[in-house]
Amino acid sequence: MNELITHHLSLRLQNTRMRKQMQEIPNQMKITKIVIAGGGFAGLAAATYLDKRLARRPDIEVVLISRENFILFTPMLHEVAAGDLSPSDIINPLRRILRHVKIVQADVQVIDPAKRRVHCCGGVAQLEFELEYDHLLLALGSETNFLDLPGLSDWAVTMKSLSDAALLRNRVVALLEEANLQDDFEIRRQLLTFVIAGGGFSGVETAGAISDFVREAAAYYPDLKKELIRVVLVHPGHFLLPELDEELGEYTERKLRERKVEVIGGVRVAGYDDGSLVRLSDGSSIPASTLIWTAGVKPSQVIAKLPWHKERDRLLVNDFLQIPGVSGLWAAGDCAAVPDGTSRKFHPPTAQHGLRQGRVAAKNIEAAILGRPLAPFVFKTLGQLASIGHRTGVAMVFGIKFSGFIAWCLWRTVYLLKLPRLAKKLRVISGWMLELLFSREIEQVITLRDVEELTSRLTRIRERTEKEVSQPARTGSDPQAPLTLLRGK
Repeated sequence: MNELITHHLSLRLQNTRMRKQMQEIPNQMKITKIVIAGGGFAGLAAATYLDKRLARRPDIEVVLISRENFILFTPMLHEVAAGDLSPSDIINPLRRILRHVKIVQADVQVIDPAKRRVHCCGGVAQLEFELEYDHLLLALGSETNFLDLPGLSDWAVTMKSLSDAALLRNRVVALLEEANLQDDFEIRRQLLTFVIAGGGFSGVETAGAISDFVREAAAYYPDLKKELIRVVLVHPGHFLLPELDEELGEYTERKLRERKVEVIGGVRVAGYDDGSLVRLSDGSSIPASTLIWTAGVKPSQVIAKLPWHKERDRLLVNDFLQIPGVSGLWAAGDCAAVPDGTSRKFHPPTAQHGLRQGRVAAKNIEAAILGRPLAPFVFKTLGQLASIGHRTGVAMVFGIKFSGFIAWCLWRTVYLLKLPRLAKKLRVISGWMLELLFSREIEQVITLRDVEELTSRLTRIRERTEKEVSQPARTGSDPQAPLTLLRGK
């Protein structure tokens, strides 16, 4: 009996020692730190792959830094601006997609390659902190480029973020209400003139969506004649959608003109005076209270500060998505210039390329850690699709051209399948079905009074937080930013 008790106590002692040893292993183990800077298509694709592989291991830590805690499905952004979909329909929370990757909601400020650290800033109080890395994947995407044109950064409306689309829809309704209060024809005409700069996918889809929305909504304002509404698309090329071809571009222009969208080709927007007069490069001008700028993007300012070689402001990487000569540094998506071995050019900065680049970069990071050979990025564009409003679209898939209702159905089918998570797919389908049966809603979700109150609250919160924390808030922050956005910048 005593021997059994002694044996039992001995086993318990051994188990206790083993548990202590297991608890001490993580502290003694070398943790390999992987940081992904950017929560867009490329960054999320990389994080999703690592979430299923390396992030499960106790000796590896994977961190995703994102400005928002969700992924925005940008191909459907114009449908939010037109009121076809709710803003929540085209976003997915990162924490529901990633189970093992740590998520940090913050802005990347500076990258220090010498100390292998990423300087970040986040929270209402703009707290500053650093993250160390062994491998860093830069997937910071792109920012709006106003090309240093006068007045654009102050007054133009952009179409890059979810708030841009939601506020644009709200702005259209607000301008209809304001025009309804005016008696002067010219003032009404200016309020209901919308100029879109840029003849690429974003510009064409936005022009078609806004034209449909404002003309449908105007039917509920008996005092506003349809002749007051003016939607103008300005683009520097000789045909729209140069990413496709001239035939589809001319078809797109013809369909837009049928829907009373004015198309001005061969000229550029040269400036925007006081948010009321759009100046063009040929010397003409258009009185308009809204200029929607979709004509230029550039990589993040963080990328511009980095010392490595760039191609058109994008970081030049090799076939394996590594930055040459720098250990543990990778880049993918819009901020990376990825060479195309077949054409001897560079892969275009599109979502389908960004998704695959992010996944290949994650696989190569895994291979580098495990001592395996790296794989080059090889991909050929599958096709391009665009919705141009009123159940009409254009597409080129595997070299085959589509246009009209078939292309529009193809656009919706393809992007619905690409939208993450079943719940969001069902929400979008229900939104589309309701849009077929009923007219669009025209309520003003956010009023100027709401934004002023929110701005006042944020200012008070920031002032109180600055007193409580030891680190000061980032200088140069503008507490009036929400108010500026609602007024169109």
